[in-house]
Amino acid sequence: MWQFIFKRLLHMIPLLIGVSLLTFLLMSLAPGDYFTTLQQNPQISPETIAKLKAQFHLDRPWYVQYFFWFKSILHGDFGYSMAYKIPATSLIFARLWNTFLLSFFAMIIAWGIAIPLGIWAAVKKDSWIDRTCSLISFAGLSVSDILLSLLALWFAASTGWFPIGGAQSPDHDLMSPLQQFWDFAHHLILPALVLAASDMAGIMRQMRSNLLETLRAEYVTAARARGLGEGWVIYKHALRNAINPLLTIFGYSLAALLSGAFIVENIMAWPGLGRLTMEAFFAKDSYLVVDCVVMATALLVIGNFIADILLAWSDPRIRLK
Repeated sequence: MWQFIFKRLLHMIPLLIGVSLLTFLLMSLAPGDYFTTLQQNPQISPETIAKLKAQFHLDRPWYVQYFFWFKSILHGDFGYSMAYKIPATSLIFARLWNTFLLSFFAMIIAWGIAIPLGIWAAVKKDSWIDRTCSLISFAGLSVSDILLSLLALWFAASTGWFPIGGAQSPDHDLMSPLQQFWDFAHHLILPALVLAASDMAGIMRQMRSNLLETLRAEYVTAARARGLGEGWVIYKHALRNAINPLLTIFGYSLAALLSGAFIVENIMAWPGLGRLTMEAFFAKDSYLVVDCVVMATALLVIGNFIADILLAWSDPRIRLK
């Protein structure tokens, strides 16, 4: 098992390097840079612009810029944000934490609701429960994250039950620790529900399909023939084998959540990594864009890594191959 984990960790390194290289190349193909707009300000001399470009190595080819960026990354320094005028490290990790919390709670909501509903729908096949669950999953897959985010904003504005945008209230620092926790959770609930909706629908359909297929297997029929109770047959024998394929899609589920989080964050004004990436891109803060993309990729890779470990733990044949 340890050898399996070590190999998976080694696979992460070239992937992250490749993503950072490709992002640097694409950013270099975009016209202009952060200092292009500053050149239109008559109060800033061309000599000052040239000095600033040299300071951030923007007067060099993109591969030279990448070398200096990669060298600073090895020392734990993510560089300096030209747009925000602060070190990128503190900026990124604050936003990364918000994106992680949003994706994490969305995943808990999605899997916590989808798995029981999928099992229930499979056990009650062709009943009104099954049809209702199918309708819910169809609606979740049909409505896009953009439309759902806009509907959620309209709902929050109409009812006043949820705040519109942000992760905390203006008087957050004046609250007690318990009030601060509730304030953050109150801002988090609606974006997490929106993000979880489409993922929940797919997991529910997959769980129902897997369990129905497993319940038709010969060993399940043999267990029933031995007189075992239906609940014991389903939850002891069939459910574990039905969940195995879901462990495989766990990594893809996290990828969908991260890509969806970029949309939800920008529409619902959640201060996460996706919103920071868009702000940095429009400001042409190239180093910050690369930092954000690499960190988002790292989250995705870690999610797939966890999925691989769970699958290898559940099915020993995986780690033996």
